Amino acid sequence: MHKYITRRILQFIPMLFLVTVLVFALAKAAPGDPLTGERLDPNIDPEVYEIRREALGLNDPLPVQYWNWLSSVATGDFGKSLQYTGRTVMELIQARIWNTFYLSLFALGVTLAIAIPIGIYSANRKYSLFDYGATTFAFLGLATPNFFAGLLAIYVFSLTLGWFPAQGTTTAMSLTGFELFIDKLRHLVLPGFTLGLASTAAYMRYMRTEILEVKGSDFIRTARAKGLSNESVLYKHTLRNALIPIITLLGLEFGTLLSGAIITERVFNYPGLGTLFLNAIQNRDYPVIMAINLILAVTILIGNLLADIFYAIVDPRIRYD
Repeated sequence: MHKYITRRILQFIPMLFLVTVLVFALAKAAPGDPLTGERLDPNIDPEVYEIRREALGLNDPLPVQYWNWLSSVATGDFGKSLQYTGRTVMELIQARIWNTFYLSLFALGVTLAIAIPIGIYSANRKYSLFDYGATTFAFLGLATPNFFAGLLAIYVFSLTLGWFPAQGTTTAMSLTGFELFIDKLRHLVLPGFTLGLASTAAYMRYMRTEILEVKGSDFIRTARAKGLSNESVLYKHTLRNALIPIITLLGLEFGTLLSGAIITERVFNYPGLGTLFLNAIQNRDYPVIMAINLILAVTILIGNLLADIFYAIVDPRIRYD
């Protein structure tokens, strides 16, 4: 296992290099540049415009621009924001990343807490009224876009019922201690459930399908023939084997949640990486765009490594020799 983990970490180096190339290429392939607005403004002196382009390195060849950016990123310096004058990219990310992390963690907790028990119960009550109801919910959850679900949640649970706040992370900055914790938790409920809706629906179907598939295996029939109770067969044998595909999905899920938070955060005016990313796109703030894309890619790579490690924990038959 230690050798395998070491090899996988070493594989991160060329993969990260390819990711940086892709991130840089996509950013540069976008139409225009950070100074497009100034170029089209008739009141801007052309000489001033050229001086600013030179200062930002936009006149350098693309390989030179890439090398300058990569060498800075290697030292942890993502440069300065072009939108927020005087502030570094890391300052902007550090101010918002924890909000997105808590939102994604809450959404993941909602997904696992709802999807796995319902998926198991649906599999054990196949073709029952509950199973049909869960299937209908899953299809609706997969078919409903995040932005629509978010707007519907705001209308029903915030504007109509008044149960939860519709935007932001806190009601008042003066709150402290336990009151602040509860207030932040209330602000997480609507965006968290909205963000986790599609994942919850998908995991319910995956869990149900895997439970049914494993229950038809020979070793499950053998376990029942030995007189093991239904609970023992379900939780000690069926569930552990059915969780392997779920772990594969979990390896990608956190990166998916981070990217999905971009739309959800905008709907709920939630100050996280998603709103920062959209603002950066609108203002062609390429240092911020490339930094957030790189963070998402690294998160997915780490998630894949953790998934491989948890394979061996869940299923003792899996060994990395």
